[in-house]
Amino acid sequence: MTQIGFSQSAESYLEKIRNNEALLTAFFQQMPKGGDLHHHFSGSVYAEPLLERAIAEDFYLNVETMAVSKTKPAKGNWQTFSSLKNNDKLDYYQQQIMQTWSIKDYNGSVPSDDQFFDSFMKFEPTIAGHFAEGMLELKKRALSENVSYIETQLSTIPCDMNVSDLSDFNTKLRQASAQKDEKAVFKLLDELYKALQKKDAKKYADDFNNNFLAKLHKDLKMDDERFTMRYQNFVLRFMEPVDLFKNLTIAFISSSESKLTAGVNIVSPEHGENSMKDYWLHMVMFKYCHSKFPDVKYTLHAGELTLGLVQPEELTWHINDAIYIAGANRIGHGVDMAYEANSYDLLRYMSKNNIPIEINLVSNEFILKVKENRHPFTLYKEFNVPIVISTDDAGILRTNMTEQYVLLAKRYPDVNYETIKKYVYNSINYSFIQDASVKKQLLKDLDNRFKTFEAKFSKN
Repeated sequence: MTQIGFSQSAESYLEKIRNNEALLTAFFQQMPKGGDLHHHFSGSVYAEPLLERAIAEDFYLNVETMAVSKTKPAKGNWQTFSSLKNNDKLDYYQQQIMQTWSIKDYNGSVPSDDQFFDSFMKFEPTIAGHFAEGMLELKKRALSENVSYIETQLSTIPCDMNVSDLSDFNTKLRQASAQKDEKAVFKLLDELYKALQKKDAKKYADDFNNNFLAKLHKDLKMDDERFTMRYQNFVLRFMEPVDLFKNLTIAFISSSESKLTAGVNIVSPEHGENSMKDYWLHMVMFKYCHSKFPDVKYTLHAGELTLGLVQPEELTWHINDAIYIAGANRIGHGVDMAYEANSYDLLRYMSKNNIPIEINLVSNEFILKVKENRHPFTLYKEFNVPIVISTDDAGILRTNMTEQYVLLAKRYPDVNYETIKKYVYNSINYSFIQDASVKKQLLKDLDNRFKTFEAKFSKN
C-alpha cells in the first residue's frame, strides 16, 4: 500500500467548513478522488444526451410509459418524436421522459426502487451502438471532478448459444439448491460446464474481448496520463440458472484472458423473485467458477436490502453467503449488514481479510431510503473494514462523485481528512486492475495530485 500523507492545513479547513454544503462541494470538487469502483455504465450516462439521440434518430416513444424503441412495437401507443414535434407536444414529453429516465423532480408517485430499476429498459435502446459517446462523456466528467479511474460494468457479453437441450438442469439445480446440497450442485455444474465447453463458450468471450472491448478502448484512447478505465463483466440475477451460468462462465473466461477486464459482478434487483429464490445457488456458481479461474477477481452486489423491502429473515444471510460461500473480493452496497446473522464476526472477517465495502450514499438513500445513522457506514468503519466511496448510477441518480464525499463529510463528522484520503487511496489499492504497473502509476499520480491540492491550503 502507498503511504498516505497528512496535511494539517487541509484537515483544519475541512473541519471549519464541515456544515456548509457549498464550501464542502468546492473542496471535494477539487480534491483528488481516485477511482469509482461501483459503477454501472448505462446508469451513469445522464438522460439528456440519451434523449437528444432519441429525438435526432426519430425513435418511437411509448407515450404512456416513456419507453423508446428504434422500431414500432406491435402493442402500445407509440409515436415518433417527429410527430410529437409537429403536434407541439415534444416539450411536454421531454419533461415526462426526464422524470422517468432519471430521478429528476421525483415526486414519490411511484416507489423509489421501482422508479430506479424500471428506468433502465426505457432508455436502453438509445445506448445500443453508442457506447463510445457514453464512455467519452464519463471520461470527460471524471476529469472535470478529479477522478482518475473508473471500473465500469459496461455491457453483458452477447451470446446466442442455444442451451435449450440443457433446460433440465434448471430443475435439477434448484432441487439441489433447495436442499443446500453444495456437493450435488457442484456435480451438476461440472456437467453443465463441460456441455458449455462443447458449445464453444470461449469464442463468445474472445469475440467480446477482441472485437468489441479492446477495439473500443483503443480507438477512444481511454487511457492516458490523467485517466484510466477498466471493465467488469456482469450477469443478470433474474435469468434462469442455465442461462445465468452460461453467461457467468463466459464472463469468467473473458476476465481470465483480457487485462482490460477487472473481474466479474452480478446485478439486477436483489429483492426480485429469481434473485431471492436462487441467491444461494448463484453464490455456489461463483464459487465453482472461482475453482476454474482462481485468478479472476469478483465483487458482488449483496445486502442491497432493508427492513420492509423483504421479510426480516431475508436480511440475515446475503452478505454472509457472498463472503463465506462465493468468496467475494469486494462487496457492493452491504446495506443490510446490521441485520446479518453474526454480523460482528462477519465484519471482523472482512477486516482481517481486507474485503472492502463499496459505499454508495446517494443510491442507498434514494432506492432504499437508508441514510445518516441508519446507514451501516459507521458499522463498517467501527470494525475497520476497508471502505471505498462510489456512485453506482450517477446518471439516473443525478449525482456525481463529489456529492458522495460531501454527504460523507457532512453526515459523519468523525470522518476526518486523513480518513477520507485513505478511502481515496483504497479506491486504487483495492481496484481489480490486473496490470501492477498501471496500478502503481495511478497511485503515483494520486500522490502528485494530493500534493498539488494540499498546496492550495498552505498558501492561505
